[in-house]
Amino acid sequence: MGKFEKNASIEDHQISQQIYNHHVKQFKNNHDKMPSKKLTIISDIHGNLEAFKAVLSDVDDLGLETIVCLGDNIGYGPDPDEVLKLLRSRNIPSLMGNHEWGLVDESSLFWFNPQARRSLLQNQQLLSDESLAYLETLPINMFINDCLLVHACPPDSFRTYLFELSPIQLTEIFKEMEYGLCMVGHTHDLVLISYTDGQVKTERLVEGTQILDEKSKHIINVGSVGQPRDGNNNAKYIIWDSETRTLEVRFVPYDIKITVEKIMALGLPRINADRLW
Repeated sequence: MGKFEKNASIEDHQISQQIYNHHVKQFKNNHDKMPSKKLTIISDIHGNLEAFKAVLSDVDDLGLETIVCLGDNIGYGPDPDEVLKLLRSRNIPSLMGNHEWGLVDESSLFWFNPQARRSLLQNQQLLSDESLAYLETLPINMFINDCLLVHACPPDSFRTYLFELSPIQLTEIFKEMEYGLCMVGHTHDLVLISYTDGQVKTERLVEGTQILDEKSKHIINVGSVGQPRDGNNNAKYIIWDSETRTLEVRFVPYDIKITVEKIMALGLPRINADRLW
């Protein structure tokens, strides 16, 4: 499992309290009271329109209504503006990811490695003024269906990689976590981290369904729609049923070749295309 940005701790980003409070309040006013017990969680679309459309088609076939996105809708891929337009047209609320923050606060671009930074700056040129303005409205985290949602690490980090944290650090996070369940993206991997009787257990998630122990706390890494790094090139997303405590991992095939050809045609870094296979 590789990563393409520099390391960052929970304290690395300093978001003003005023912006944070505005974003949290904005989400609470508009989205906290969603009726469905089934919550569809997507993350890390990264400008991959073909993968995103395939996931939405699968979601629609299942009759699911409530969808939320954990951020990183842009960067790496060839269709960032189209992805953001589709998110908005479907009224899918999204969190702030590190790639969105890279354009909201350009002083943070130093945090990315050269290829990721180049991709993000090229994406910036592909975004409309409306889409750029939309990025600034994204909240840092949200709480819905008994679940905390954040891009990278609870309670409010969009940069910290879970796989870089020691069991001791994870234990402290779980102790401070007010909710029993947290969904994150960021690593593009599928992982379940559980905390039971003072012990941390990490396991890989696979396609299929399982019931989560209500006596434990859990952090779920939901994988990536647009750029999976879990060893399988299908688009990934999660369905959480808060009533039955059922977690379902969905794998969705899409036409990778189309996305690869778009990446190469735009002159984005070749690795952005190669890693999709």
